[in-house]
Amino acid sequence: MTTQEVKRKLVAILIADVKGYSRLMGEDEKGTVRTLNAYKEAMNGLIQHHHGRVVDAPGDNVLSEFGSVVDAVECAVKTQKEMRTRNAELPENQRMEFRIGVNLGDVIEEGDKIYGDGVNIAARLESLSEAGGICISGTAYDQVKNKLSLGYEYLGKQSVKNILEPVRVYRILTKPRPTSIVSRCKRTGVNYWKRVHPVFKVLVALLAAANVVWQFYPHLRPSRLPVEEVSKQKMALPLPDKPSIAVLPFVNMSGDPKQEFFSDGITEDIITALSKVPMLFVIARNSTFTYKGKSVNVKQISKELGVQYVLEGSIQRSADRVRITAQLIDALSGRHIWAERYDRELKDIFVLQDEVTGNILRAMQVKIMEGEQALHRDNGIRNLNCYLKLLEAQNYFNGFDIEGNKLARRLGEEALAMCPESSSAYNLLATTYMMDYWYGSGKSPQESIEKAIELAQKAIALDDSYASPHGLLSFLYSIKEEHEKALAEGKRAVSLDPNGADVYAWYATSLTFAKRPEEAIPLFQKAIRLNPFGPAWYFFNLGNAVRITGRYEEAVSAYKKALQRSPDNLFAHVFLAATYSRMGREKEARAEAAEVLRINPEFSLDYFAKTLPYKDQEVTKSLIDALHKAGLK
Repeated sequence: MTTQEVKRKLVAILIADVKGYSRLMGEDEKGTVRTLNAYKEAMNGLIQHHHGRVVDAPGDNVLSEFGSVVDAVECAVKTQKEMRTRNAELPENQRMEFRIGVNLGDVIEEGDKIYGDGVNIAARLESLSEAGGICISGTAYDQVKNKLSLGYEYLGKQSVKNILEPVRVYRILTKPRPTSIVSRCKRTGVNYWKRVHPVFKVLVALLAAANVVWQFYPHLRPSRLPVEEVSKQKMALPLPDKPSIAVLPFVNMSGDPKQEFFSDGITEDIITALSKVPMLFVIARNSTFTYKGKSVNVKQISKELGVQYVLEGSIQRSADRVRITAQLIDALSGRHIWAERYDRELKDIFVLQDEVTGNILRAMQVKIMEGEQALHRDNGIRNLNCYLKLLEAQNYFNGFDIEGNKLARRLGEEALAMCPESSSAYNLLATTYMMDYWYGSGKSPQESIEKAIELAQKAIALDDSYASPHGLLSFLYSIKEEHEKALAEGKRAVSLDPNGADVYAWYATSLTFAKRPEEAIPLFQKAIRLNPFGPAWYFFNLGNAVRITGRYEEAVSAYKKALQRSPDNLFAHVFLAATYSRMGREKEARAEAAEVLRINPEFSLDYFAKTLPYKDQEVTKSLIDALHKAGLK
């Protein structure tokens, strides 16, 4: 299209997308798509009702245009109200919350499509919005401020990507705010301040002072988690015989949802560092991250996880600077042990992590000399961009789906190109190839395993004290039926990371395959204690170990716990069918076999038998016989 042919127009643009869509897809792809389609259909109806047009709706995103800003904002408000009503009928972890941005701006029209800064600004406003919230630009606000019965919170001028000038941003408050009388008096020229009661002036002054303290002295703020003393007797899990801690996900205060991976990565690094201290008992990431975004108190967390200390904090990243606030709470006494704020340039992030970890150790009265190994980090990471790519890659990997695995590998490869001596990058890539083996998404299962082994070995060559690739190798060697090598790597992994839940579970799995299930069982139990809300594979493999020892009731319980976490876990259903069959519970065995065929109609006992790396062939034979009896072929 030439310059003369460009057609422009002024429109109101509404853009919406789903907060946490990747997580929802990772947990339940079919259910998420079904809910998304229903919600988008409802949204399309509201857009048409308010005289708008849907321009495009790829994935979880909706782009629409309106001839009137009032119509666009009213549609946004009605949409969020409708979504809240629908979400109230869903379990919390399945709720689909949209973020909406509205802008009045100039766009380029090309057929049915629209482009330009007007659309780009709306997209940036959407990313600034909270889940279930609406942000509008200053140009949109100027049109609706006197026409709609809504409240507005001014968020200031925001610098947004690819837009030269900062954009005025307002958050919509769906209920009018009583304080809006101040802005009304300003518009009518009334000097309101001279007319208010002196007591009200004092109150406003106190609130202003409190706001200054809140904004500039965060270490003086009360905890966002209400704290009260916890009784040891009421804990769901007994306290360990050494200092125990749960590190909650640090809150992203940057105003940019895309920085979640940075906050999560810093949290994970602190957990990893602390877990390497033998004198501590550190709850694993999987369990503490179940509290992410939830309003819970320290007492509840302490009781549910069985820990004495809870660490919480926030991270605010802006350009090349970062601010971290952190506080450590003793849940048994309800006391705040330590709190601090750190303002640093991003290039000092590694030094900052060491400083935070060291202060935590000192606050918990652990001798710093004994905790020095906790300050170990990947010395192969030479620049910040490499580090950030690895954090983002890990974020995608944690979604546990094929697309997330591919994205994690691509980012891992980019990080490795920038930092070719990074052991973390090699280990991350090894895990993606291991997942190819299970997903069946590689060229061949054998090639995926060999590639994973090669990459894990490279990570160890760069840093032999890095526990994770040793634990991964333990599992990979077991798949190849190289049991002695698997056990050696597993033993090495747990010696390097005595609080590493995953490495205990990997080592225990290798022991099970190596005809030593009795030794594996307490290690699985250790992994679960370190990670009480851990992944399904902990419980699934524990079930295998106890099943082999003939403890069928315990095996059934473990498999059911795995299915609670992952209802369509094929192998949990397979082994549950075999266990019921061995117990003589034929009806239940056949029901589980039917679930296996529902999940995978092409399931083959012959192929399945070839994937089992048990050293004791009698275990394999007994298992296959039981599955055949349950009706599988």
